[in-house]
Amino acid sequence: MHLSMHNWMRQEPIETTIARLAKYGYKSIEISGEPEKYDAKHVRGLLDHYGLNCWGSVTLMVDKRNLQSADEAKRASSVQYVKDCIQLVHDLDGQILTLVPGTVGKVVPDSTPEAEWAWLVEGVKEIYEVAEAKGVRVGIEPLNRFESYLITRAEQALALVDAVGPNLGVVLDAFHINIEEENLYDAIRLVGGDKLVDVHVAENNRMPAGYGDYDWEKFVGVLDEIGYTGALTAEFVAPVDRTPANKYPNALETNFDNLEIDEEQLKFIIDHGSSILTEEYYDWLVAENAKTLLPLIDDKF
Repeated sequence: MHLSMHNWMRQEPIETTIARLAKYGYKSIEISGEPEKYDAKHVRGLLDHYGLNCWGSVTLMVDKRNLQSADEAKRASSVQYVKDCIQLVHDLDGQILTLVPGTVGKVVPDSTPEAEWAWLVEGVKEIYEVAEAKGVRVGIEPLNRFESYLITRAEQALALVDAVGPNLGVVLDAFHINIEEENLYDAIRLVGGDKLVDVHVAENNRMPAGYGDYDWEKFVGVLDEIGYTGALTAEFVAPVDRTPANKYPNALETNFDNLEIDEEQLKFIIDHGSSILTEEYYDWLVAENAKTLLPLIDDKF
């Protein structure tokens, strides 16, 4: 296993993020699913310079992106978006794509369970064919019930794997499985090492590892038990406390002038973390996460 990280949690120049990851001992990045934003050749050069790899990418299912939508045009554009993310991973010599099927935060269905399942299977099959041709392994990520309604548990993601193809896999997120699974360790074992494509790590309170109640030694031990050898991909989304009880007064960014972010993505980050984090606070989160997890993994990539 090795340590990786998403970069959607704070919109900053990719040069800044990659340098920070290298500084704290991360081996790779799971880059935001923003194919139109990144020049793959430039990013590849940055990764080479700092001795990092691209582990993969994660889809940002905001606004009109929804593979289970009743709107045929929306489904088609969502499929194309995911294909573009696969191309980005391929161009960066990455290995995996984390796929969230539905719009994050949408908890009201568009149609019957049967219709939405059929639309989802149809779209993922089309994506799967492209991913197989490009050599990118796709994993379906269940979210918690407050952020999605169709795929929220490991067994549901495995049902989609069964309906689509044998090389489709599952991505498990420590924050989500802590909410939805009866036993999170049994959920990891159920998926197994052959189907587990990626593991996202954050505490029960979505802080970085070490700032909640997770037993990370046990968690990593179960991953070892099933033979998982991929990434632990940090995806902490630290809440910003706006009360006098705030323990981190330097967390809230107030100057948005230099942030490269559009309105839709800004809304997504505010909805999931309550605001933009300052660079100082974000840097501390990245460092603390590494401090907790690096001693527990073999760190080979």
